[in-house]
Amino acid sequence: MLVSTSFAQQNICIDSTNAPEELSLALNPAALNKIAAGSNITNFYNSADTGRTWNHGTIKSPYGVYGDPTLTCDTAGNFYFIHLSSPTDGSWLDRMVCQKSTDGGISWSDGSYAGLNHTKNEDKPGVVVDFSHSQYRNHIYLSWTQFDKYESHIPTDSSHILFSRSEDAGISWSDPIRLDNKGGDCLDGDFTDEGAIPCVGPEGELYDTWGGPNGLVFKKSLDGGKTWSANEKKIASIIGGWDYDVTGIDRCNGLPMMCCDLSNGPYRGTIYVSWSDQRNGSSNTDIWLIRSADKGETWTKPMKINDDNSRRQQFMTWLSIDPVTGYLYSLFYDRREHSGDTTDVYLAVSKDGGNNFHNFRINDRSFVPTANDFFGDYVDVAAYNNIVRPMWMQLNKHRLKMYTAIINPGDLDWMLYTPPGPRTENSNCETARENESVWFTFELERPERINLSVVDAQGKMVYSIYNNKLIKFGKHEYLLDAKSAHISPGAYAYKLETSAGEMYQTLLVY
Repeated sequence: MLVSTSFAQQNICIDSTNAPEELSLALNPAALNKIAAGSNITNFYNSADTGRTWNHGTIKSPYGVYGDPTLTCDTAGNFYFIHLSSPTDGSWLDRMVCQKSTDGGISWSDGSYAGLNHTKNEDKPGVVVDFSHSQYRNHIYLSWTQFDKYESHIPTDSSHILFSRSEDAGISWSDPIRLDNKGGDCLDGDFTDEGAIPCVGPEGELYDTWGGPNGLVFKKSLDGGKTWSANEKKIASIIGGWDYDVTGIDRCNGLPMMCCDLSNGPYRGTIYVSWSDQRNGSSNTDIWLIRSADKGETWTKPMKINDDNSRRQQFMTWLSIDPVTGYLYSLFYDRREHSGDTTDVYLAVSKDGGNNFHNFRINDRSFVPTANDFFGDYVDVAAYNNIVRPMWMQLNKHRLKMYTAIINPGDLDWMLYTPPGPRTENSNCETARENESVWFTFELERPERINLSVVDAQGKMVYSIYNNKLIKFGKHEYLLDAKSAHISPGAYAYKLETSAGEMYQTLLVY
């Protein structure tokens, strides 16, 4: 079942002057108010208030900066900014560069590098930090495409998927391992091995997937990336290829995204892979998902994430999972409500292991892209403990702008999953730091016994305020001290139970 809703949220313009595209962001699990982001070619951004305000800078490295920003964060709150190289004393795209920030993305190290090779071209990185509680916790895993020569038409030139790891917080990197068996061409298209995305399982299992001449393929490692399964497993077909056209976009691709459920929920360990293709026609691109519950041995048939019947375009997708809740978030561009090239931004959410997705429009203004304005290859969405931040590009009068949406923590969840029955809603979102207090206000028409508590996004009570307490009629206020209540950072809600029903008010603690 899929449910579609118009749910435009407060949109924040992060950058309107630097032609930002190919966006990546990371949330800090140690301090949920802090976010770091990047865009082509040399832009970095940081926020200390969960994305409401942003600072901008230009990242520099002695190894050069040539785009494809890919960001991640470890459990200690260190951000890592992976990108392509263009050193003045080397050769173009000769390595993968990793720059580190220990101050919330305000400043960055000169960087380390992986895969140095002056005769090859290293492109399109994918990165993940191991959040499992295995011996590999906080290892950084990096995979990318190596071209013998980028865009070479020589038949003997090939593309391959390489992998490297860092066990010391990005200081040094292992010698690259080749993952693919077959290889592809160097034309940066359907027959090129590209789009490698690693992810980690709850016991430290390491997975990788990419697209190429054999469709979507998959490999795994059970020893922290030292050795890998002998053969690549084909897990799905990208019908029509991953390199396709969408009108108004200079180029578009359906390369895969992959993530794994690290939560303690019922779908723990499930692997998810999403991509887009044109199996339903060149004017009807769709977003697809497959999943595996047995460490990649078997996979489900593809299911469509976008729920429209419009036969219009959905494209340029990203898939993320909240490692605390196990909720899936798929971000993509969408034209279901328009004719021509008018475009919206949608977020599809699943809280039941990918069985059901609910689609929401999250941009507050539609836009029309043009092929003369380069959009890059990807957008991004990140989530941690119900803090959800998507990031995308929009075009306004030939000016690319970079946006995020302030999705009030729990809003999607409370709207979709609150138990049925009489209830009223207060749409305000109260916000508090751990050491601050926050008010909850309600009114009773007559004296009665009530229950008042703080619950998490699954509806589980984390703090009881009143239990069957007799309260007089009139207006009432309760002052919650998050620190005294021992409520850790995350998204919650006040839950008021009266004879008239239930009332929820979302509460963000960070």
